[in-house]
Amino acid sequence: MELIDIVKSYISNYVSLSEQEFNYLSGLFELRNFEKREKLVEEGEVEKYLNYILQGLARKYFIRKNEEMVMQFSRENEIICCYDSFMSGEPSHFSVEALEPMVVLSITIENVEKLYEFSPKMERLGRLIATQEYLKKESFEYNRVRLTSQERFINFIRNNGNLLQRVPQKYLASYLNMKPETFSRLKHLMKRPS
Repeated sequence: MELIDIVKSYISNYVSLSEQEFNYLSGLFELRNFEKREKLVEEGEVEKYLNYILQGLARKYFIRKNEEMVMQFSRENEIICCYDSFMSGEPSHFSVEALEPMVVLSITIENVEKLYEFSPKMERLGRLIATQEYLKKESFEYNRVRLTSQERFINFIRNNGNLLQRVPQKYLASYLNMKPETFSRLKHLMKRPS
């Protein structure tokens, strides 16, 4: 599938755009490449881009008492961004790092505003994507506090099993708010025959 078709498919989940509208939208994005372990943005910098991942995997994290606290993983056909910094222009509380070589389509806040002015459909597209991202974040935060370690682990495996092969275990443990030893024990228990 062509890159342009992947983007069209993603957008069509939210709105139907004419060829002219899609061409305008695609002209405001920038294609960027990142090597494994390269930072898209560092804590303390202003987030300049909203990134749609065409290829690869990223994590968003912050440092607390010399420990990395992973808050998000994003992979192909998902968005990664330090939203508070992107929207406010203030320094980011988070860093975003490529866990694999990445290809992203990126857009600046200025170009997002141009899209909104161009067409009410574009504003609707932005609102629907922002709503989906907010709901994912709310669900993640709620489950991180409400569920036990084992329930969080099972829920994660059920919904993101393929990330076990793509993400170092210490990052997965941090994301699930558990010690690496707990993650390893739960992973071992899941492999044992019942």
